[in-house]
Amino acid sequence: MLRTETNIPGDWINIDSWEKVEQAIKWSDERPVFIFKHSTRCGLSAQAKNELEVWSQKGKRELSIFYLDLLTHRDISNRIATITKVAHQSPQLIAIANGEAVDAISHSSIEENELNHFYNKIFPLVESTGAPD
Repeated sequence: MLRTETNIPGDWINIDSWEKVEQAIKWSDERPVFIFKHSTRCGLSAQAKNELEVWSQKGKRELSIFYLDLLTHRDISNRIATITKVAHQSPQLIAIANGEAVDAISHSSIEENELNHFYNKIFPLVESTGAPD
């Protein structure tokens, strides 16, 4: 039996339906959105989740993080890979801006320094469009 992850930060949005993915894409018109694909049975994925959690709690960022337990929702994970044209990996962090996947990192790249670089690269894409504050 697959276990559904319940230990996620309160400000992350749990993806438990395709409608949550659609919500993420819609929100990305106003601010960057990250979709984090997590395998609850993988030690590297658990470490990446912890890194992302610690990083996201440092400083105030205009960012929403959507969380996907890919073992429970593999069908949603596959659909995300298809619509974003980002090949599935685990763990994986996909950046969505203006309705499009603009970048992704995975595995051990999901750590504080790389997350700072990743975020700083993504955020100007939203600012340059004149999205509302």
